Amino acid sequence: MVKQKLIVIGNGMVGHHFLEQLASRPEKELFDVTVFCAEPRPAYDRVHLSEYFAGRSADDLAMGKIEQYRDWGFELLLNDAAVSIDRKNKVVTSESGAEKSYDKLILATGSYPFVPPIPGHEHEKCFVYRTLEDLDAIRAASEKATTGVVVGGGLLGLEAANALKELGLEAHVVEFAPGLMSVQLDEGGSELLQHKIEDLGVTVHASTATELIEEKDGRLRMQFKGDRELTTDLIVFSAGIRPEDKLAKSAGLQLGERGGIVIDEACRTSDGNIFAIGECALYNNFIYGLVAPGYTMARNTVSILCGEEALFTGADMSTKLKLLGVQVGSIGDAHGRAEGAAAITFVDEQSGVYKRMITDAEGKQLLGAVMVGDTDDYDQLLQYHLNGIELPEQPEQLILPAADGAAPTLGAGALPETATICSCHNVSKGDIVQSVQGGCCSLGEVKDATKASTGCGGCSALLKNVVDEELAALGMEVNNDLCPHFPHTRQEIFHMVQVEEIKTFDELLEKHGRGNGCEICKPTVASILASLWNEHVHEKPHVGLQDTNDTFMANMQKNGSYSVVPRVPGGEITPDKLIVLGQVAKKYDLYTKITGGQRVDLFGARLEQLPEIWRELIDAGFETGHAYGKALRTVKSCVGSTWCRFGVQDSVAMALDVENRYKGLRSPHKIKMAVSGCTRECAEAQSKDVGVIATENGWNLFVCGNGGMRPRHADLFATDLDDETLIKYIDRFLMFYVRTADKLQRTSVWLENLDGGLDYLREVIIDDKLGICDELEAQMANIVGTYQCEWKTAINDPEMLKRFRQFVNTDEPDEKIVFVEERGQPRPAEEEEIVKIAEPA
Repeated sequence: MVKQKLIVIGNGMVGHHFLEQLASRPEKELFDVTVFCAEPRPAYDRVHLSEYFAGRSADDLAMGKIEQYRDWGFELLLNDAAVSIDRKNKVVTSESGAEKSYDKLILATGSYPFVPPIPGHEHEKCFVYRTLEDLDAIRAASEKATTGVVVGGGLLGLEAANALKELGLEAHVVEFAPGLMSVQLDEGGSELLQHKIEDLGVTVHASTATELIEEKDGRLRMQFKGDRELTTDLIVFSAGIRPEDKLAKSAGLQLGERGGIVIDEACRTSDGNIFAIGECALYNNFIYGLVAPGYTMARNTVSILCGEEALFTGADMSTKLKLLGVQVGSIGDAHGRAEGAAAITFVDEQSGVYKRMITDAEGKQLLGAVMVGDTDDYDQLLQYHLNGIELPEQPEQLILPAADGAAPTLGAGALPETATICSCHNVSKGDIVQSVQGGCCSLGEVKDATKASTGCGGCSALLKNVVDEELAALGMEVNNDLCPHFPHTRQEIFHMVQVEEIKTFDELLEKHGRGNGCEICKPTVASILASLWNEHVHEKPHVGLQDTNDTFMANMQKNGSYSVVPRVPGGEITPDKLIVLGQVAKKYDLYTKITGGQRVDLFGARLEQLPEIWRELIDAGFETGHAYGKALRTVKSCVGSTWCRFGVQDSVAMALDVENRYKGLRSPHKIKMAVSGCTRECAEAQSKDVGVIATENGWNLFVCGNGGMRPRHADLFATDLDDETLIKYIDRFLMFYVRTADKLQRTSVWLENLDGGLDYLREVIIDDKLGICDELEAQMANIVGTYQCEWKTAINDPEMLKRFRQFVNTDEPDEKIVFVEERGQPRPAEEEEIVKIAEPA
């Protein structure tokens, strides 16, 4: 059998996907495949390129290995770019001089970064953000830098800005347009995204045109239009992409007016023997700059080469991602440009959430959506959009915070079999159902069989819902593993730790896990260990499990400083203690703020100042307020019967008892409580995880309420309780929540997911249905009896104190942390103010 000679030019993600699809088919034996790759290594994951700076290696990002191509029978020519195509003789020539003939040719040349023609852009300290080699060069330059600028405020630009922050640089984004991500976001979404990113320490310069880049005193000066300028140590250009079509142009293939290799619905170019896929291809005068459409082109082209019919008629460009920790989503017609389009907008400035739905004039079909700060609704809205599902009678409920009467959730069962779950790999709900019915019994097995959620990963939550629902329908067990390292739920891990008296993460991993752990299981297990054994978070076995706030026992702020929140039980404080707070704030020049939980928050402490501040507060009788941990935060109270003419019980005394009892409790999520002295509810107890309201006959207990993005009123749990019974029920309730809740699950969500709901909870806590109430009370008694102030322990331990140094090799403070005065108090200085302060007089 004479094989067809097939050449693939380009070995990026799309080129690799083409080869992967071809290799999976028996028809691969019909082809003699050669691959030209300009880079020194096989394809790697560019979608997660920024993770290279967060510790992932080139091997971690690799999508294929040389051995894999060899096993497929494909010849891979690394570091050897194709330089010419002789269409007449069907020959491709490479940089090394290799000549390969072809019968069919695939162009997967991708794109290249666009660098605006700004005078000075060729400087050696100017970079692009495209390859691992680019990132290596940026990393090397950052070692002698303090400031970095990204030119471009799109998806890649914000990724690059995050990379600069990962490298420890002061990061700036310069964007010509009025807002960030202007292609995906409308004006409101773009504006909120800018505010949130600036709060994270990245300075954004929107509506800014760079006219000149020049070296000055060993640094780079960026001259902006309007006589503004910015000094930096390095510049990364991420101002968009352009299709890599030079090879096609030199071969005489048809290009678009603004570039791109013109293709038809079969991904054929103007030469019937040559196909183009991915970002180099122009279909219907549009370049698809996401990986999912490129994958679709690759699959379709493989089908055509194997004698099947397949058409590429465009692709959905919706996207969900997290930029510098900020959730962003864009669906369909995000700008509402369609004729007759109507918008529904929800804005919560306090929580930093912006959502906007675009519907048709009748409000029946979802045309598009924008989400910033909260993308929990993305998967559901995307399915409404992609599948033409008619919107509910009150469509606004789809983006409003959960409340009574909210629109029903669009479950996996409501989706048609044709619904696309994973757009990267074009996996439908039907494909997933078929894989489960065909023997896949876990989420991992479904991923392996269908490739769903192995691209960008944005569909992972919806994929799990579909798999879980299908497994349940077949009467099979649903997998709720904590993470890949622990094939157990959080509740199961809690019981293992409790029953086997496991005291460290390493011991648990050795007995019941695998691998090295991750950012999901480490803090989860740390919380479980603290809930059961109450050891200090800085004990050697635990310190590596904590996030930043727990590691330093203070909340990190946007400029790298920290806030200190001493506990003020029940909100009651003496004049002497108030004076001490004022003295400490003045001594260390801290910004002071009364919180909503009746405490004083002290902002602006440098890392090395924390132990000194704690020592002075502890000497005055204060303790840590656990504002940094998943623990009890506050117990808010009114003044009660002591002062108020309406009060019927001493709410302050009860709040003091409650807060001092539970102040050391670590839990799956933060806990807030309140005690009101009468039904006027001045302490707002019905919006708390635990709320207590005085009656003429005792106390009414409310549970599982919370404020925040998804506010929920607490449910009335028990009435007219005496003091002893009230504390007993709270003990049991909290420990049952700690024992059974999922990771990072608030009490409100926990109750909503609890089989049997409030009635079942009453049976467990009041009627002791499970026979565990004595055990729950004993666990709480152990927590109360082993309480320690984490600040006090730390300042008395020389080893722990070593952690509180800004720099390992010097005691000097961080000079990047600069404050200015506003309304008589310090606040973080903006970039322009820092520059002005630094200028010589």
